[in-house]
Amino acid sequence: MLLKIYQDNPNHRDINRVADILNNGGIAILPTDTLYAFVCSIDFKKSVETIARLKGFSLKKAKYSMLCPDIATVSEYIRPLDRDTFRIVRQCLPGPYTFILDANSSVPRNYVNPNRTIGVRVPANPICNAIIQAVGTPLIGTSVRTLDAERESEYLTDPELIHELFGHQVDIVVDGGIGEDVPSTVVDCSGGQFEIVRQGKGEIEI
Repeated sequence: MLLKIYQDNPNHRDINRVADILNNGGIAILPTDTLYAFVCSIDFKKSVETIARLKGFSLKKAKYSMLCPDIATVSEYIRPLDRDTFRIVRQCLPGPYTFILDANSSVPRNYVNPNRTIGVRVPANPICNAIIQAVGTPLIGTSVRTLDAERESEYLTDPELIHELFGHQVDIVVDGGIGEDVPSTVVDCSGGQFEIVRQGKGEIEI
């Protein structure tokens, strides 16, 4: 199913329609402020396993981010931040950044790295943000990728092509317009360190 939602004025009925699918264990492809992403509710391990297969990874090797609507929600799933880390996170979110932070016991084991960290995002995309809020819990997400290197950029950015490729494998694809072709900037802030793991769309100086 391909559902068009406009960023300027997301339709509440459509937002709730997507949220209902996710709250029942469904898988969606949503626009973010960077790449389109496979997402599901944090409450459904089987859905996360399906997303891992779509990306060609095992559940243990796949890397996910927890998508939250705001920093207050992020704080419910991570260990307390020191002042400097909190300042950087607050300045950058919402935005095109993934922060690797120390997870607390509220995060299911399946989604954390061996060192008990998790990637956290607060996308600056009104559609994605509205859906996360409507679901009521964080989403687990990972960027859409294909095995077709020649058409990778098109399939990452054009929701109609994304639907053509994955529409029969997910429950819904949200068309939020042509997306970005650059991933988020990944910053490791775990254990009090600051390291840019991947330079993406977001500019940051540490």
